[in-house]
Amino acid sequence: MVESMIELTRDPLDPEKITAQVRRDSNGAVVTFLGNTRNNFEGKQVLRLEYEAYEEMALKKLGEVREELQSQFGLEDLAIAHRIGTVPIGETSLVVAVASPHRTDAFKACQAAVDRIKEIVPIWKKEVFQDGSRWVACEDHELDSHEYNPPGEPVETSAHTHTD
Repeated sequence: MVESMIELTRDPLDPEKITAQVRRDSNGAVVTFLGNTRNNFEGKQVLRLEYEAYEEMALKKLGEVREELQSQFGLEDLAIAHRIGTVPIGETSLVVAVASPHRTDAFKACQAAVDRIKEIVPIWKKEVFQDGSRWVACEDHELDSHEYNPPGEPVETSAHTHTD
């Protein structure tokens, strides 16, 4: 049984299961992107990432991304799963799986999906280091700052989202 093509969860992601949702005999190409927690950033040791989300809006925006890409590339098979909460080193926080009859569209749609998720989906990333932490600021976010602000952060005039 095919599960939801959009998922927001605190549980570890299963890339194989998510990719299986888009596989069809009519598709000659399947491209899967995995956003994983790396152990370093600009010479600092990363201990973990922590993601927070405005969950209702994040699900809505992930659905919008899916619909935009389906329309833009003329494809049906696109699955997006994003993990929130603590994501340890080496684990996956984002899976985007795209299938299409031809590889060029699958590659382009996958990259466009990841870029668009970073632009409009209200999910924020906190990088935790040995000597502190920081919320990753992304000035490209389209939500107004009054709609949502990351937990514990002062209200600012610019909004935030996540990056990998």
